[in-house]
Amino acid sequence: MTRDARAAALALHRFGLGPRAGTIEAIASDPRGALVAELERPGGALVAAADLPSSGAANRTVFEYNAERNAKDKLARRQREAAQKLTEKASTEAAGMENAMAMQPEQPPTTAEPPNQVPLPRRIFLDEAKARFDAAIGAEIGFVDRLVWFWSNHFCVNADTTVEAGGYEREAIRPHVLGRFVEMLQAVESHPAMLLYLNNAQSIGPNSVAGINRDRGLNENLAREILELHTLGVRTGYSQADVTNFAKVLTGWTIRETASDPDHGGEFVFLRRAHEPGSHIVIGREYPDTGLEQGRAVLSDLARTPATATHVATKLARHFVADEPPPALADRLATRFVETDGDLKEVTRALVTAPEAWEPKQTKVKRPAEWIVAALRATGQKGDIQRIVGGLNLLGEPLWRPPAPKGFPDTNAAWLDGLPQRLDIANAFAQRVAEQLDPHAITETTIGPLASAETREAIGRAESKPQALALLLMSPEFLRR
Repeated sequence: MTRDARAAALALHRFGLGPRAGTIEAIASDPRGALVAELERPGGALVAAADLPSSGAANRTVFEYNAERNAKDKLARRQREAAQKLTEKASTEAAGMENAMAMQPEQPPTTAEPPNQVPLPRRIFLDEAKARFDAAIGAEIGFVDRLVWFWSNHFCVNADTTVEAGGYEREAIRPHVLGRFVEMLQAVESHPAMLLYLNNAQSIGPNSVAGINRDRGLNENLAREILELHTLGVRTGYSQADVTNFAKVLTGWTIRETASDPDHGGEFVFLRRAHEPGSHIVIGREYPDTGLEQGRAVLSDLARTPATATHVATKLARHFVADEPPPALADRLATRFVETDGDLKEVTRALVTAPEAWEPKQTKVKRPAEWIVAALRATGQKGDIQRIVGGLNLLGEPLWRPPAPKGFPDTNAAWLDGLPQRLDIANAFAQRVAEQLDPHAITETTIGPLASAETREAIGRAESKPQALALLLMSPEFLRR
């Protein structure tokens, strides 16, 4: 294998979602150029979404679905209670009837779901998940999808909080992964999924009209996480007063009530009567009361702060290169961030053209979703979305359900304990698909240029096709990037 083939394989594992048959050869002449070319592809971050509802539409549909189901359940309870009363009356008139009725099994409550039908919120979740993973499995390299996943985790929300988690990724993340950071920041912080997840939809200015009338007050969660996680980073010069003042600025950023607004419920709205009046000082700068634009102005300044450039650059380098990223690489990305006013395409271009990003040793353990998709791509399988989601749950990376607002961890220590579960999944997967495949050919098309003598020997000594495929999927060269 040539040096270019090795670099191509490394590019597909480190920056993409794993090789498919022929992809190493396809980019071997210029691996870096292939990555840059993917950044230039128009609309490369978007997914086919013609059949997927907008976040607001999903919210409204589920609201009506739940209301209808509750009504049916309530009606069923009334009917059971009425039947029970008739039964009790009849029992008093015929003593023998009481014993007969006691032998009858209790009837299950009527629900809005026919037997074996997936509930609507679950169907919306699975449809969004399928669109996400179809795009990843079918991508030529998968670099842009990896960027989507990175930013979706950086600005994470939780599907347990809202049905809009999948729509959030499509609407607030994907359109901006190759745009300017400030545009993504504005989009995510005003999206209903984020406002629900970090409780800003319920935050009311204490001195606003709504605050005075309803005796309600601030919730500082969104303001704190924007400063600590989304922009500046922990311990970067802001104070508790800055958090409180920023929370005041963000009051009125809320969501239309679905019950009273059937056409636009679940969508973002700025509610002036809930907005804390007056100017506020955030990190040494005073922002006049311009309503919605007051919050946008703070976000705009945060996006352009050097601390934000450093925070974002370090996280990118950590995700793609090493748990302890080379300081020169992080500095180079931060400098490019500042020079280009947060142009994420240019920052990403600087990442893949930096010499530090091409360290031959594969040190990063692939996250569970990356590993599952890499296995499907390697074997040419489309993947069943129920199995994919179930595998992610088992491996500790449930889709759109991070353990905390800081998202899933991006260091090896968090994922090493799950390797035994990966072995179980690899064995089960190999038993299903390996007999129709050639694991040795797949080895060459996926890790061939990277494979050590020990890995080749282990796969070569396998007693069966399923064992050979499982060994490939659990090899260091396939597990790491």
